[in-house]
Amino acid sequence: MIALDALPWPLLLGSLAGGYLLGSIPFGLILTRFAGLGDVRAIGSGNIGATNVLRTGRKGLAVATLLGDALKGTLAVVIAGRFGTETALVAGLGAFLGHLFPVWLGFKGGKGVATFLGVLLALSPPGLLAFAAIWLGLAFTLKYSSLAALAASALTPLVLWALGQPSVAILFLLLAALLWWKHAPNIRRLIDGTEGRIGQKG
Repeated sequence: MIALDALPWPLLLGSLAGGYLLGSIPFGLILTRFAGLGDVRAIGSGNIGATNVLRTGRKGLAVATLLGDALKGTLAVVIAGRFGTETALVAGLGAFLGHLFPVWLGFKGGKGVATFLGVLLALSPPGLLAFAAIWLGLAFTLKYSSLAALAASALTPLVLWALGQPSVAILFLLLAALLWWKHAPNIRRLIDGTEGRIGQKG
């Protein structure tokens, strides 16, 4: 289990801050501006994530945004992990918070799925495979990307606990709760039957 009291608080706070700074890098905003497409927050949902970047019609930029948002979470965990498992967990939390609430953008960031996956990749590759399997199964059967991501994130802590990673499971229980909170508009649309399906046009 997590033994944060066994580590110096400056190290833990440094890991949290370092993770936050990495997580707060708004790749979607940076890449679209460098591509001459303006502010991605002015189109679609106003989000800085890969899904909204895709609305620019530039699939390559959307993929680059997805990778950037994921790998910044991975990198934060890997760097902090050199000091121990506890610092890695704290850095993962920091990266996720940085993506959701970047200080540079008035604390209005993305919804967190890509960074969730990046942190999961660093802490539990088998957990990531389980997430992918759940997402793919639900996405192909129900045709709702958001619902698939919400379900997969909710089940991830249970999978991690079953894999014998209770500390990581506790972290992802918190991350999943934050992810669900950021997806409140999607949840409302799912309930109302107005959420867009995968492949739906118009």
